[in-house]
Amino acid sequence: MNLQMIGIDFHGADIAQREPLSFVKSRVLSILPEIREADKVEACALLATCNRTELYLHTSGPVDALALLAEAAGVNAEDYREIAVIRSGESMVRHVMEVASGLKSQIFGDDQIVTQMRGALELAREAKTADSVIDTLLRRVVTAGKRVKTETRLSGVPASAAACGVQKAQMYFGSLKGKRAVVIGNGEMGRLAASLLREAGCDVTITLRSYRHGETIVPAGCKTHAYDDRYALIDGADLTFSATTSPHYTLSASRIGAMKNPPRLFVDLAMPRDIDSAAAEDPRVTIWNLDDLGRLEDENAEERAHAQALIDEACAEFKAWYAYREALPVIAELKDVAAERVHYDHGYRELADETDVDGLVALAVSKTVDMLLGGMKDIVDPERLAGCLRHMKKGCGK
Repeated sequence: MNLQMIGIDFHGADIAQREPLSFVKSRVLSILPEIREADKVEACALLATCNRTELYLHTSGPVDALALLAEAAGVNAEDYREIAVIRSGESMVRHVMEVASGLKSQIFGDDQIVTQMRGALELAREAKTADSVIDTLLRRVVTAGKRVKTETRLSGVPASAAACGVQKAQMYFGSLKGKRAVVIGNGEMGRLAASLLREAGCDVTITLRSYRHGETIVPAGCKTHAYDDRYALIDGADLTFSATTSPHYTLSASRIGAMKNPPRLFVDLAMPRDIDSAAAEDPRVTIWNLDDLGRLEDENAEERAHAQALIDEACAEFKAWYAYREALPVIAELKDVAAERVHYDHGYRELADETDVDGLVALAVSKTVDMLLGGMKDIVDPERLAGCLRHMKKGCGK
C-alpha cells in the first residue's frame, strides 16, 4: 500500500512540544494544499486534536512526511525527529482505525475522536486534497469507530477530558458539593465541564464572550458572566476550568498571583493551553493540563478484545478494497487479451458467419475461462475455485 503517515501525540511528546503542531481549521485548510503540491504526494489529510497531530498521505513513492509537515507548519523537523512516529501500509491503516475507536486516546474510549476524524476527512475534501484512497480510508475509519462505540462498552469510561477533569477534581477535594466553580469558555468542552460540575454539586458560573437570546446554549443550573470580568469572577472561587479555543493565554500568571484568594485548583482543557503554567509557582495554586489528566485504563479485557476484532474486520475490508483497486489495470488488460483471443479463434469466425448468438457467447465464455484458469493453474487450488463458484452463483441469484 502506498500509504504513510507521521504522528506526534501525547505518548512521545509533551504538551509544549505538541502546541506548535496544534492547528485550527483555517490553518489546516491552508497547510493541506501546500503538502499536496509536494513531489510524489497524491493526496493528504490532517488530524489535529489537543492530544495528537497526524498527517495521512497517499503517495506514488517514499517521502519524508515529517519534513513536509514541519515545513508547512513552520517548525524545525529535526526537533521532532526522535518523537515523531512513522507508519506505512497496513500498520498505518490499523493505527488510524484504533485512533478513531478511542483505543489510543489519552482518555481511553474518548467519544470525541470519531467526530474529529470525520472533521479531518471533511477538511481534506474542502481543501481538495483527498483522492479516492484517502477518502475511502477515512470513511471506513469513521464507520469502524462508530461501530466500536455502538457494539462495545468502551465509552462507559469517562468520555472526555472534561469528564476526567471533574472526576479527578472530586478526588482532589474529597467532594465538590457546595464548591464554587468557574468555567471559562462556552464551547462544547466548556459546556460539558459545566454540566458535570453542576451534577457533582458545584455552584457553577460559565463565562460568555457574547450572549444571543435563543442562540447561546447555557447548561442547566449554571449562571453566566461576561468573559471580560473573568479575573474578578475567579478570585475567591474554589476551582476553575478553562476550555477556550484562544491562541493566547486566557489566564496569566501575574494576574493569578495578584489575587487575594485564587482558586486552589485550575484545570486547563485547552490546546493551546489557556492557563500560564508559571502560575503554579504560587504555592496556593495547583494547575492540571491535558497531560496531567492522564489516561483511564479500561479494565474490561473482553470489551477491548471485541473492539480489536471489529478493527480486524475493518482493516481486512479496506485491504481487500485496496487490492482490488490496484488490480483494476490488470483486470482491464485481461479483458482486452481475452477479447482478442476469442476474436481470432477460428470457431468464433464460423459462428459469427452463422449469426449464432448463443454459440458465440458460449465460445467466448469457454475460451476466456480456459485462458484465465490456464494462466493461474499454479496458484489457484480447488477450494478457492469452489469459493469463486459460490460467489458467482450468489451474484446470479442461485
